[in-house]
Amino acid sequence: MPVTVRNTTPADAPLIVEFNRLLAEESEGKQLDLALLRPGVARALADPAKCRYFVAEENAQALGQMMITYEWSDWRNGWIWWIQSVYVRAEARRRGVFKTLFEHVRAAAQQDGDVAAIRLYVEKGNEVAQRTYQRLGLEATGYIVLERCPV
Repeated sequence: MPVTVRNTTPADAPLIVEFNRLLAEESEGKQLDLALLRPGVARALADPAKCRYFVAEENAQALGQMMITYEWSDWRNGWIWWIQSVYVRAEARRRGVFKTLFEHVRAAAQQDGDVAAIRLYVEKGNEVAQRTYQRLGLEATGYIVLERCPV
């Protein structure tokens, strides 16, 4: 069967928590605090103004996820959708799962009509992911992301 993409519901919280936990562990070697992650995912799922999660499935098995968050751009008079929390199960990688998720989000952005750009950030050293993103038409913006944490 082909890979399909669906919107998530609050019932998907345990899956999203697990995918986020694995994402942090595999990509950054970080152990997330589940006491923060669980309510964070629950709050996100309860408020579509915060974000939207999508899950890619095949034969009713979840293969991966993608989240989008929103940034208003007054310069562009439109929304920028940020792709975040991307995770694909190890056994499903290199099968087009990310591409399917990305194309689903891209189609939703086009249909929305008020989305000026889709962006994501990637670890500097993750060259495999960067090549994947470039093949899908994403380009480096010239911006550097800075952070202060905790605030």
